[in-house]
Amino acid sequence: MSRTGNQLARLESEEVARGIRLLLARPLLSAANDPDGFDLIRRRREPIVKWFDYYCGWRVTVEPRAGYARLFKTTQNPDRTRPAPDFDRRRYILLCLTCAELLTAATTTIDALAKSVQQAATLENLPPFDPAKRSDRSAFADVLNYLQQQGALESDETELRSDPVVITRLLAAPNPPSTVDTIEDLTKESRYDQAHRSLHQRHSTMRRLIDDPVVYKEDLTESQRAFLTSPTGRKIVQTGVGLAGCTLEERAEGYLVVDADAIATDTRFPDDDSHAKVAALLLLDRLAQGPTRTEDLVEEARELLTRFRNWAKAYQSDGGASRLANDGLALLEAFGLARTENGTVRRLPAAARYEELHD
Repeated sequence: MSRTGNQLARLESEEVARGIRLLLARPLLSAANDPDGFDLIRRRREPIVKWFDYYCGWRVTVEPRAGYARLFKTTQNPDRTRPAPDFDRRRYILLCLTCAELLTAATTTIDALAKSVQQAATLENLPPFDPAKRSDRSAFADVLNYLQQQGALESDETELRSDPVVITRLLAAPNPPSTVDTIEDLTKESRYDQAHRSLHQRHSTMRRLIDDPVVYKEDLTESQRAFLTSPTGRKIVQTGVGLAGCTLEERAEGYLVVDADAIATDTRFPDDDSHAKVAALLLLDRLAQGPTRTEDLVEEARELLTRFRNWAKAYQSDGGASRLANDGLALLEAFGLARTENGTVRRLPAAARYEELHD
């Protein structure tokens, strides 16, 4: 191959790797929010689609005319801290109601949409939504901001304009909600029922490594551990991770896929971009003293809210301390830094890496 050919091949591999990591960080990526990223994925969509299909068994849809790319990630371990870490049950209910109303009226106003959501909540016997209440207005604003960030909603001074296609792509699940009875059925992948064992080994192992901040060996299934320790499986994993522009680190306790450029990171920790993350960092300091009961972490959160009454206003209400502690703890568990067993929370080995950054 000529020198020019080598340079072109290297450029393509670098762009494919970047495109993979961009989709891992933002599974619903639009031209409106990231024009350069979308253009790269559009140009390199064939190898990107093949990578996700072969290594993870995940489907990628790229719609050049509609201006979006969607990675449909499926997992048997849903993580409630992503992609909207500050969303509570109330906000998720409002998100579902808002999306349903926007599908019936692509162009509307904030007041009209709020009224429609209020009526829908009443008709469906859901917790009442009152736009006159400050807490409800705040939750509704969070929902609208989230939809804008996902490219599903645009607004100007007078109107809201939604994209029905993008709204229908917000939910990533192999089975439509209308066809199932439980959450487990929603994420069940029948494709593996008759597939060869090695296919599920490859996909399930790569999903864990690519999607989780840290993977402990004790949390892997016997089949996944066998895949990682076999010469063939290890080569597949290292090749796939390398094609994504990352490296695989193995420690005594587990594995870590490192993206030196932090492109694939959809959320960071330590970070102060949410109240839950700030609380999580403080709870981690408490856990450094030893295993702690969950109720003690709630007390820690209550003291924090008492000292800083103008901070974390979404949690300055009845039950707020419990919600803040639970949200902070959920983040620690999602990042593989803590684990709760029988009401006791203990710090995990990977926490040492974050403590070094914190110090």
